[in-house]
Amino acid sequence: MAVHTHHPVSAPPAPPVRERTGELLLRAWCVFVLFTTMAGTAWVLATGEIVTTVVAIASGIVSGIVWIVTRPPVQWRRLPWFAVAYVLFALASILWSAWPATTAVTLLLLAITTLQAMFIAAVLTWQELVRAIASACKWVVALSLLFEVWVSVFIGGPLLPRFVIPVEKASDPIVYWSRDNLFDGGRIQGIFGNANLLAYAALLALIVFAIRHAARAPHRPLLIAWMTAAAFLFLRAGSATAFLAAAVVVVVLITVLLMRTAQRPGGRTRYYIGYAVVAIGGLTAAWVLRDRIFEMLGRSADLTGRERIWSEVLERAGERPVAGWGFASPWMPWDAAFDGWIVDHGQTVMQAHNMWIDVFLQLGVIGVVLMATTYLAFIWRSWFFAVDRPRWDLRADRPYSPVTLLPTLTGAMLLVQGLAESGPLVLWGWLAVVMFAFKIKQAPLVGVGPAEQTLALERGERIERAA
Repeated sequence: MAVHTHHPVSAPPAPPVRERTGELLLRAWCVFVLFTTMAGTAWVLATGEIVTTVVAIASGIVSGIVWIVTRPPVQWRRLPWFAVAYVLFALASILWSAWPATTAVTLLLLAITTLQAMFIAAVLTWQELVRAIASACKWVVALSLLFEVWVSVFIGGPLLPRFVIPVEKASDPIVYWSRDNLFDGGRIQGIFGNANLLAYAALLALIVFAIRHAARAPHRPLLIAWMTAAAFLFLRAGSATAFLAAAVVVVVLITVLLMRTAQRPGGRTRYYIGYAVVAIGGLTAAWVLRDRIFEMLGRSADLTGRERIWSEVLERAGERPVAGWGFASPWMPWDAAFDGWIVDHGQTVMQAHNMWIDVFLQLGVIGVVLMATTYLAFIWRSWFFAVDRPRWDLRADRPYSPVTLLPTLTGAMLLVQGLAESGPLVLWGWLAVVMFAFKIKQAPLVGVGPAEQTLALERGERIERAA
């Protein structure tokens, strides 16, 4: 008869701690919030503005209630203060806004997105956060593929928003939700109705899936299948700026990995110098050869009319250069201030197609400075979060975690996107900046921090605690 003692050698292994239903529901809710934020335009195209607004407001209320009920430990003095300052200044802009209705609506969107970002970062550990983002990306990738297959196989032609089949061919394909290009080699748009948005979502999915694979997450062969699907969407979206963003992400990744090999103080100096030379040289070459580069990518040198948009926006922004005309991200086409102001392909433009120019129009030089400091602080912290070995005591040989790569790679992608799109100002772009900035300040080391330790210990996970 076998006899067991409490000695660790002979004691039977304890069964894994069963996760409580509340914890599973919490993570599922975070995945829903992330998906809703990533697929914001899809909600509008599928259900309309009113339903989308109701979903956004309701989800914000639910997250606020859950945050109060769960009461995760938060160091309130360690908030992403530059991002908070930007939000507060945007709120104040309603006092002088030239389009108060648009300002009020978009401020509500900004406040809800900011709340959701800090809520998710507060209630999830780093590992859970990456896992939740990966789950949301899987939904985006899967639904985009299924949507395009459904349109091509069962509709057999273009599809208008709200699942309307057009009676006759539209004057410009920009109005279509899907152009039925899956099998003819054209650019596909997925559930976003926009190829550029699909490309950046697919690029984010590639980054997250690769990090999960490197972290030896369960079901790694399945992760490879997800990466393949995301890569297919990324290539078929055919976004020139997204290709550039992918190249920058690769350069940043290589640089981070090289930085991690430095063995002595000052060993990173040569890598910083080399990185600066490559960055300056690459940007200079890209600007000088932009005509040829965009010709190879099948795009016009003015980025499909963006230079004209930038010129008109800058002209209006110059009339109120200090505090701007009032917050408006995105521009509401039903507002008389924007309706018909800048028209592209017969449609009223809803953004400046450049994050910095858009902020300058809305909040002037003050807003640009606040946004620049927000990104500078975020990039600075996320960079050292990625390149520094985890250390809080005399031990200096702890392994790096692939999880720490996500904020800096996402930041690099958003900075490039911001050169040709205003996406980083709204929805998942803004959510990512606030969420990662908040999380890094709360838990600057993976597994270490008040929220990380409390949540992990409650779930029976083993973590290393700071001295």
